[in-house]
Amino acid sequence: MPPVPSANLDAVVAQARRDRERMDSRAMGTFSLTALGIASVVGGGIFATTGVASAEYAGPAVVISFVLAGLAAAVTALCYAELASMIPAAGSTYSYAYAVFGVFLAWFIGWDLLLEYLFAASTVAVSWSGYLGALAAKAGIDLPNALMNPPFGDDPGVVNLPAVLIVLLTCGLLAVGMRESTTANNAMVVLKMVVLFLFVAVGAFFVVGANWEPFVPPNEGRFGEYGVSGIIRGAGVVFFAYVGFDAVSTAAAEARDPRRTVPAGLLGTVLVSTALYVAIGIVMTGLVPYEELNVPDPLAVAINEAGPSLDWLEALVDVAAIVGLAATVLVTFYGQTRIFMRMASDGMLPSALGRVSDETRTPVPATLVCAIVGAIVAGLTPIEALSNLVSIGTLLSFTIVCAGVVVLRHRRPDLERPFRVPAVHLAAGAGILASVGLILTLPVSTWVRLGVWLAIGLVIYFAYARPRSVATMRAIAAAQEGDGAA
Repeated sequence: MPPVPSANLDAVVAQARRDRERMDSRAMGTFSLTALGIASVVGGGIFATTGVASAEYAGPAVVISFVLAGLAAAVTALCYAELASMIPAAGSTYSYAYAVFGVFLAWFIGWDLLLEYLFAASTVAVSWSGYLGALAAKAGIDLPNALMNPPFGDDPGVVNLPAVLIVLLTCGLLAVGMRESTTANNAMVVLKMVVLFLFVAVGAFFVVGANWEPFVPPNEGRFGEYGVSGIIRGAGVVFFAYVGFDAVSTAAAEARDPRRTVPAGLLGTVLVSTALYVAIGIVMTGLVPYEELNVPDPLAVAINEAGPSLDWLEALVDVAAIVGLAATVLVTFYGQTRIFMRMASDGMLPSALGRVSDETRTPVPATLVCAIVGAIVAGLTPIEALSNLVSIGTLLSFTIVCAGVVVLRHRRPDLERPFRVPAVHLAAGAGILASVGLILTLPVSTWVRLGVWLAIGLVIYFAYARPRSVATMRAIAAAQEGDGAA
C-alpha cells in the first residue's frame, strides 16, 4: 500500500495544535470526558427510543438489541480510542478521515456527521418536550397541543415549542464557556445516573414475569417486525444513542492530556452505558407489556403500571429525564459545533464558522448556526423520522473509523500509538461487519433521506469546499515549511 500522504496527517496535527492554543485545553479530565459521553449515550436511547424499539420491533428482547448494539459499540470504541490517541483533533471522525483517506472522504463523513449530530440533538429535544408535557399534566397543567407537537405526524399541532426552547438554552450555555458547560453537564449526569439506578433497584421488585412472555414475539411476516429480524432491526434503531462516545472524541482540543484521557473516556462511556441500557430494558419490559411502550416517555409509563406506591419514583424519573435529556442535547450540540469549527478551519465551510471567541474561547458563530437550525428541526419534525436517520449516520461514521485504524496499521506502522487496539483486524473487522449489517436493516426511507442529503453535499463539495480545502492545505504546508526553514 502507498503511504498515507504526510500532508494530510501534518495538516490535521497542525490544526489540532492550533485548536488547543485557541480553546480551553484544560477544561476536561477523564471524569468529565466520561460524563460527556454518558450524557449523550444514556439519554435518547433510554428516554426516547427504547420504548419505540420494544413496541414496534423487538418486544422484551429489546435487551438483546442493546447487547448487540453495545458489542458493536465496544469494538468501535476501541478503534476510536487508538485514532484519538494518535490524532487528538476536535473533528473526531471527520479529522480521522482527513488524515487517513484524504479530502473527499473527509467531506463525505463530515457532511454526514453534521446531519447526524443535528438530528440526534433534535430527537432528544423532542423527547425532552414529551417528558415536560407529562410532568406538567401531573401537576394539573395542560399544555396546549398546538405548542407541544409539530405540524406533521400522528397528532399534529403547530410547533413543538418546548423542544425549540431547550435547543436555544443549551446552545446558549455552550456559547458562554466550556468550563461552565462541563460543570453543568457533570452535575446533570450524576443526578440522572442516581435516579436510573433507583429505577432498576426498586422497579425490579415490581416486575411481572408474564410481561416477558413471549420474550421474543413471533415475526409478523415482514422483516423487522418481531422475531430475530426484529431484534436486529431494534439494534439498528437504538444504535444511534452510541453517537455519545463520538462526542467524547470531539473534545480532544479541550481535554487535559488527550492522548490518555480521551481513550479512557471513550471506553468508560461504552462500558457503563451498555450495562445500564440492559438493566433498564429488563426492568422496563417487566413492568409493562411492551405493546404499551410506543410513547415519548416509556419509563414513566412503566413506573405508573406498578401502582401508586411508586409515585415518588415516577416523579424522580420525570425530573431526571428532563435534566438528563437536557444534558444530552447540550453534549450533542457540543460535538456538532466542534465539527463545524474544524471543517470551517480546513476550508470546507465558511471561515466564520471556525472562529473562536477570545472571551469565551468557544466557537460562537458555529454554535449560533446550530441553535437556529436545531430549533427549526426540533420544532417541526416527528421523532420517528429523526431517530431512524440518525442511526444510519452513526453507523457510517463508525465504519470509517474501523477501516481507518486498519489502513494506518498497514501504511504507517511507524506512527506512535499511545493506545493500541488488541487483535486489531478482528476488532475492526467486527466493527465494520456489525455497522454494515445494522445499516442494511434500516428502512428504505432512511436511505432516501440520506441520499438526498449526500447529493446536496456533493454539489457543495465540488462547487465550494474542494477548491477552498486544497488552498487551505497548501497554506498550512507552506507555513510548516517556513517554520522548518526558520
